[in-house]
Amino acid sequence: MSEGNADLPSSDAVRDLNVAVVGYGYWGPNLVRNFANLHDARMHTVVDQSADALRKVRKLYPAVQVTQNYEEVLANDEIDAVAIATPAQFHFPMAMAALKAGKHVWLEKPMTETSAQAEQLVHEARRRGLVLMVDHTFVYSGPVRKMAELIHGGKLGNIYYYDSTRVNLGLFQRDVSVISDLAVHDFSILDYLFRREPTSVSATGINHFAGTPENLAYITLFYDSSFIAHINVSWLSPVKVRLILVGASENMIAYDDLDPSEKLKIYDKGVSFTDDPEQIYQMRVGYRVGDMLAPTISGTEALQVATSHFVDCIRRSATPITDGRFGLRMVKLIEAATRSMQCRGETVSIETWKAAE
Repeated sequence: MSEGNADLPSSDAVRDLNVAVVGYGYWGPNLVRNFANLHDARMHTVVDQSADALRKVRKLYPAVQVTQNYEEVLANDEIDAVAIATPAQFHFPMAMAALKAGKHVWLEKPMTETSAQAEQLVHEARRRGLVLMVDHTFVYSGPVRKMAELIHGGKLGNIYYYDSTRVNLGLFQRDVSVISDLAVHDFSILDYLFRREPTSVSATGINHFAGTPENLAYITLFYDSSFIAHINVSWLSPVKVRLILVGASENMIAYDDLDPSEKLKIYDKGVSFTDDPEQIYQMRVGYRVGDMLAPTISGTEALQVATSHFVDCIRRSATPITDGRFGLRMVKLIEAATRSMQCRGETVSIETWKAAE
């Protein structure tokens, strides 16, 4: 498969692709809405154990079928693809069953509970020639795509660091830690923006409530260069913050996802050093302070771009940007960061956690 392009959906459809969404809880309604709005896909069936959830589906989408039995979806030859939005513990068995039934698969993040499970899904999808895509939604957002354009176009110069604060009060998860829930967003953004893998990770975190996963963590990713990434995630903050800073030699970026009008700002700021003997006694460090630019950002909903990309990749037998291997890399990072956190910040080498391509 060739890598797909999130901006170029195909229009050579023979018939609408029939999609089933499994799980109509927190994220499922967003998936159903977006798949239902695609011009070359049909929202065919919603699966959920809750009768109340299915009643909501019937009211909003009378033409969509509903069922509490996942086996009915697997046995239905009309259904081409399955989007799984269940708790993470069900991702692997449900996705594997769908692949074996010949269905293309969309998985919510994190892809699976373990990297071994993720590897099995990658191999199964490849063996059967099916599309396997993981919903790392931020990769398809306007601000992140604009950041990628600037970075890959050399507008920032040498990249020094990535610093992210992603905190809020709740939502507490029962099946995954704050690393799997929030830090994975930054893992995916880093992978997409910089196209490099970290060599090691150090993480500290804590669980303040017995019987629940860690609700706060600080993660540092080290790379085979002077570039470094730091991520602060929490479900226990009195305020909600979604701020990413990217420092570089020519320009710097501030991405505030909560800013309603200027989410992305580019600053013409930086520093310079001199070893000139005539200047060294005055000031070795020089500071550059220039203009701030807030570029135009695509307002298209990231999930709309992602669902369209998924359908387009199925049409063209193309590889999604956030394919199974991408999702596998994210699970590897979650595992390594979690291991480091459990060892109170011990540095864990990513080399030993790499996927076998």
